Amino acid sequence: MAATTTTAASINAGGGGGGEDRVLATAQQIVKSLNTPKEVREDMLLIFSSFDNRLSNIKTAMTNQEEDQNDALVARLEAAESVIHRWDGGNDSSRHSSSSSGNYRSSSFSLSFDESPEEATEFLSAVDEIISLLEDLSSENKPDMVDRADSALQMAMSQLEDEFRRILIRNTVPLDAERLYGSMRRVSLSFADGDVVEDFENFGLVADGDGSGSRRRLFHERGGSIGCDLWVDLINPTAVEDLKEIAERMIRAGYEKECVQVYSTVRRDALDECLMILGVEKLSIEEVQKIDWKSMDEKMKKWIQAVKITVRVLLVGEKKICDEIFSSSESSKEVCFNETTKSCVMQMLNFGEAVAIGRRSSEKLFRILDMYDALANVLQTLEVMVTDCFVCNETKGVLEALGDAARGTFVEFENNVRNETSKRPTTNGEVHPMIRYVMNYMKLIVDYAATLNSLLENDELNGLSGDDSTEEMSPLAKRILGLITSLESNLEEKSKLYEDGGLQHVFMMNNIYYIVQKVKDSELGKLLGDDWVRKRRGQIRQYATGYLRASWSRVLSALRDESMGGSSSGSPSYGQRSNNSSKMALKERFRGFNASFEELYRLQTAWKVPDPQLREELRISISEKVIPAYRAFFGRNRSQLEGGRHAGKYIKYTPDDLESYLPDLFEGTQLVIHHPRRKS
Repeated sequence: MAATTTTAASINAGGGGGGEDRVLATAQQIVKSLNTPKEVREDMLLIFSSFDNRLSNIKTAMTNQEEDQNDALVARLEAAESVIHRWDGGNDSSRHSSSSSGNYRSSSFSLSFDESPEEATEFLSAVDEIISLLEDLSSENKPDMVDRADSALQMAMSQLEDEFRRILIRNTVPLDAERLYGSMRRVSLSFADGDVVEDFENFGLVADGDGSGSRRRLFHERGGSIGCDLWVDLINPTAVEDLKEIAERMIRAGYEKECVQVYSTVRRDALDECLMILGVEKLSIEEVQKIDWKSMDEKMKKWIQAVKITVRVLLVGEKKICDEIFSSSESSKEVCFNETTKSCVMQMLNFGEAVAIGRRSSEKLFRILDMYDALANVLQTLEVMVTDCFVCNETKGVLEALGDAARGTFVEFENNVRNETSKRPTTNGEVHPMIRYVMNYMKLIVDYAATLNSLLENDELNGLSGDDSTEEMSPLAKRILGLITSLESNLEEKSKLYEDGGLQHVFMMNNIYYIVQKVKDSELGKLLGDDWVRKRRGQIRQYATGYLRASWSRVLSALRDESMGGSSSGSPSYGQRSNNSSKMALKERFRGFNASFEELYRLQTAWKVPDPQLREELRISISEKVIPAYRAFFGRNRSQLEGGRHAGKYIKYTPDDLESYLPDLFEGTQLVIHHPRRKS
């Protein structure tokens, strides 16, 4: 009000012809600056006219000026309309009926940024002009012109929406999965000694075993890791700028929702296609439950790789493109990325959930742990990008479910080992298949020590009482120690299935030695410690001593001279009879030794000591115990029988002959001595 009063005062102070022009200009400026509707402006002009007769022509001047401005607006609108109509794509009904420029082509064409970049630039300029016109008309009472501009803008947005969709589809780059896999570092876990184990259904260790006794390698391959520099183009880079230009216009024009919807629909389909290429199918939980283990194992491996690639490569790339195309709107960036990626992420999570709630069996543990690790490793990256709370919470829920499944599967494995009560001993005393399976299984388990320690941290420990020696052990180390303790008890029970005491000791020696070697040659050794290994080596020596006592004591008893004692009474006839009696006893001792040795040879060539070093050490211990005793016996008594009738029938072996037979022992192939071989 003060400004109006001041200006009015200056009007009253004016004079002359020049002053009249200044008065008119000042009045026009006041009316225009107040930015009021037409009716209010006319009332103001009447008020001004009452101040000074020099203002009597102001209404006419103002009216002429408004008409000039209106003509300029119409010209701008018609110029923009002509460009927009030219690329209307034949949609005649959408053209405004009052457009009279006639400049657009009667045979219309579809807008194409890549085929006609100059026309595209012209079209975008026309859109900018329409948007600017609507902003200018926002304070004008020109409903007809606003309707025309809105109609032209709607027509333009329809064209831009179609072109936006077309550019997205046409410039989507197919995923090259082979190149991605080739750039990932492969990590394989297998057994260096090439152990072969069986699927023993009755052990409960391989729940899906067919019970046929078919043999396979226990082999597990972990997924590769993705380097930070791994990158793929999801959209042709040359198209991104055009998409950004269109998105900016649609957002400015108020068509943000339509633009985001087109982008998310096209890119969602593209990401779904990527998942198919990576081997992740759309399967219901029921369908997943029906898949056989061999097929399931392959699907789990593909899922693990797909999770890493999808989050670290595809979604990171998608986020970058979203941010670039929708750089003019923070809300559009967020909504667009969330809507684009939700279906893809949920499809992966559905499979993970199906696996987590599926039937548990020991063979699935490593794949489940791989799935858990894969999802855990990408969770933080996913949470940084995805702001949809539902998706993030679902991801955490599936991760927790996989952790529960891994923990439950491990516990089931423990129970299977503890409750294994098969009555099928190995026929030759070699390493029991259960021991091979369990130890190889545990060798793989320690590669997941960090994960399992976190999952087992709060679990109660079954079957192992805590003491000073285990207090400082990790949760996994305690569980493994408990498992091996159960194995040792189980072996003691199985050894009792053998009637031969010597074979009992060979069986225990073979199995404990195998356990020690697996521990010593793997990360298990670090978990259990050197003291544990030393104690078991002592046990192996005890079993070897027990074997020698059980198998060779009866043979060696024939070589002792206690039963050969006799005295001479001085009578020649008595002496003759005593000498004959001694020779007969000596023959029986040779015959007894020969029979015992041949029987042991027949039995123990069939026994099996698989480890070459242990086998040789056992033969040496036999040689050190038996050969010197026989050599002494042979040296003392050979002369008494040699030269007599059928001496070779009793003295069948020299000490060197016996020694030549020892390498045949513990090879697992039964041999029989038909004709003693003489060592030349």
